[in-house]
Amino acid sequence: MAEKKIRVLVAKPGLDGHDRGAKVVARALRDAGMEVIYTGLRQTPEMIVEAAIQEDVDVVGLSILSGAHMTLVPRVVNLLRDNGVDDVLVVVGGIIPDEDVPALNEIGVRGIFGPGTPTQDIVEFIRREIGDR
Repeated sequence: MAEKKIRVLVAKPGLDGHDRGAKVVARALRDAGMEVIYTGLRQTPEMIVEAAIQEDVDVVGLSILSGAHMTLVPRVVNLLRDNGVDDVLVVVGGIIPDEDVPALNEIGVRGIFGPGTPTQDIVEFIRREIGDR
């Protein structure tokens, strides 16, 4: 029996219009054998959570360069929980100051990846985290 592919939703919440990094990561995840759903730019937390539920994903990856991560990420995490989705790995990529990392970890973000993170590190992290379930 074939192993189920890991399904990853890659989303750009908020008004940030820069998506090159998100597309690079999405392609790397796809090339590593994962199913990737890319939502595109300027998604609301509600749109992201609706897509995550509809697509039955294992991972929600949020790409944020705008500085709004302390508003947008908790909103996405809370909406996931409010909708009974508590088994999805949430990871964040982008410009995240070191002082914000503990607060994001506290709300349930398991992986935080800054600019320049090798895509293979992200692939391996997701595989390791999903495999631990």
